[in-house]
Amino acid sequence: MNKQKLTILHSNDLHGDFLSEDKDGLLEGGLPLLSGYIKKVREEEKNTLYAIAGDMFRGSVIDSEYKGYSTIDLMNFLYPDVVTLGNHEIDYGLAHLLFLEKCAKFPIVNANMYIKTNHTRLFHPYKIIDVNGLKVMFIGIITDEVLASTKSEEIIGSFIDVWEAAKQVGVIIDNYKTVKIDLTILLTHIGFDKDQELAQLIDPNWGVDLIIGGHTHTLLNEPCIVNNIPIVQVGVGSHHLGRFDIEIDIDEHKMLDYKWQCVSINSNNASSDKILEEVLNTYKNQTDKKYARIITSFKRKLTHPSRYQETELGNLFADLMQVDSSFDVMLYASGSIRLKELGPIVQYQELKECLPFNAPVWMLEVKGEQFRRMMLFMLRDETFAEGGHSEFYQVSKGMKMIYSKSKHQFLEFSLNGEEIKDDQVIKIALQDYHFKNFSEFLNVPVEEVLANKKQRMVMTDDFSIFEELLSGMNNIDSQVEGRITIID
Repeated sequence: MNKQKLTILHSNDLHGDFLSEDKDGLLEGGLPLLSGYIKKVREEEKNTLYAIAGDMFRGSVIDSEYKGYSTIDLMNFLYPDVVTLGNHEIDYGLAHLLFLEKCAKFPIVNANMYIKTNHTRLFHPYKIIDVNGLKVMFIGIITDEVLASTKSEEIIGSFIDVWEAAKQVGVIIDNYKTVKIDLTILLTHIGFDKDQELAQLIDPNWGVDLIIGGHTHTLLNEPCIVNNIPIVQVGVGSHHLGRFDIEIDIDEHKMLDYKWQCVSINSNNASSDKILEEVLNTYKNQTDKKYARIITSFKRKLTHPSRYQETELGNLFADLMQVDSSFDVMLYASGSIRLKELGPIVQYQELKECLPFNAPVWMLEVKGEQFRRMMLFMLRDETFAEGGHSEFYQVSKGMKMIYSKSKHQFLEFSLNGEEIKDDQVIKIALQDYHFKNFSEFLNVPVEEVLANKKQRMVMTDDFSIFEELLSGMNNIDSQVEGRITIID
């Protein structure tokens, strides 16, 4: 039997996590250290590939200032062998993404985004990489369930669900059965729960060996095996890297054995890549000049530990939206808050990294019964399931929900101390992205709500509101005060 070893390194959801953090003298994460580790492995193991499972963009002012161009430039120095699209790669618009693809010195694969009018794919669906005679196929998958930002791109479509994505995998593999592929990998950005669904739908005869995923920021200590397919994901940012060491039978073209580990990236196991560090500092120096100014100060550090609970930062931002407003309740998306903590000194750059999605805000009028349905959907069991990825909203002052998980009902659902009645009119506000995806995110048809009254734009740029209000405040505090309480 002829055997050969292959090492596959992988990241997902880097989200502009470019800079290292100093933890008591130990540097952790950051692209220079990540690159240093990848280069070390490439020197030690002659058959090494590095893949990224989507969402390189967003999370850093270095990324947003240059609309992703800086990220592509930095990735060129990181030199991945293959990348798939994440939902945030679309944030700067489709035309801009296609421009950025031309700037990339690495292949970007996606099997299931296409132009509706003639069904033409926007990207190459797969990449076969020859590693010293070993042929490795990567197929890129994303589904409509995570492509909410393309709702404004009317000519763009995607296969609707995981079942359709699985069919597409079969089509690609069937078309290339004449090519001797040693390893077939799905490089996905659909979420850990959907990866498990996808694995279950894979026909064993297709020969899919691995699923390397992203989107839900799931940090695994070991692979999840479904339908004999290992599924892996390594959280979010540059602090961790996945590593497969695989033994392949090159005569039978199949995987014999593998070892997987989630590697912590720090100065103990990696040396900084000085070239990438220099490029990164060039961008950082430019953004520091522009954004390194103090906006405000908090009384203490405020936190946002999870998107699926009421948080200090969530309450602060929801309340700021409601200052001098004409609506009753701000539903501020938890996923819009990208840092787990902020303060006590808040610079413009940090605020921008915490809140990168500046956009209009819309006001809608909903009946009390409709609002209750919306919030019950937000608090459904699937929201809190491991590996799930649902929308969750922070609510402004005056709103109080006590939800029984065992009974699936509210024990209290009140506004300003008064229980909300079914026929009561509540004026709610939502960010643009969430208004455009209202029916999907809140499970009430938007047409049903617009029948009450047409939507009205009440803010053109939510970030400008935060900047203006916070600049005039100091010693700010915010508490978790029981606006959203989940019992049982």
